[in-house]
Amino acid sequence: MKYEDIHNSAQLSEVVQAIGFLPLLNSGISGFSAEDIVSDDCRYVVFPDGGWDWPLWKWKGEIITGGNCVYGKFFAGKAGFISLDWWHDFCNYRRGVNPSFPEGSIEEAVLSTLTVNGSMITRELRAACGFSGTKLRSRFDSYVTRLQMACRIVTEDFIYPQDRHGREYGWGWALLTTPEQLYGAEACRCVRTPEESFERMVSHLRGVCPEASESQIVKMMK
Repeated sequence: MKYEDIHNSAQLSEVVQAIGFLPLLNSGISGFSAEDIVSDDCRYVVFPDGGWDWPLWKWKGEIITGGNCVYGKFFAGKAGFISLDWWHDFCNYRRGVNPSFPEGSIEEAVLSTLTVNGSMITRELRAACGFSGTKLRSRFDSYVTRLQMACRIVTEDFIYPQDRHGREYGWGWALLTTPEQLYGAEACRCVRTPEESFERMVSHLRGVCPEASESQIVKMMK
């Protein structure tokens, strides 16, 4: 992938629309991530006083709320963007290989809680599902990741705490919801079989990432 340096969220959003899929950070495929293609001054930097800046990280919410990109942990449990044009096929395939979660499972309870409430930040969802305490945080996050990989949960936005001057700080909290609630049920329907959707996506990515091996592409999309 070769693009001119990306300097803002609008430019990055355009790239996602053009290629359909874009992991946020290292994808295992050289050059195929948002981190790889943004300008050097938009990458993570730590200042001498201990502060930090990361424009790419702050763009996530702007890109999601723009309405043309879906965001979540979709690529081997790692976060990335998918254009709405390709979401039909991606959702179709992932739900095809993960058709449902058993009744009474934790995943089913998490999804039910989120569906009833519309959208919730991660820590609120965790508490509502009874996963209180820091020792249970990583365990709960693994269930949420599993639901995102299955295209049952997506990120609606990022919510940042504010200091006493009204300035946002920190890494932000993911505001989670279902794709049906955010984009409508039609966005999650596809006329192709899951297998047809998978082959269509892999074929597309062969052109986007001609230097990637077949196994690298398949591993990322599985």
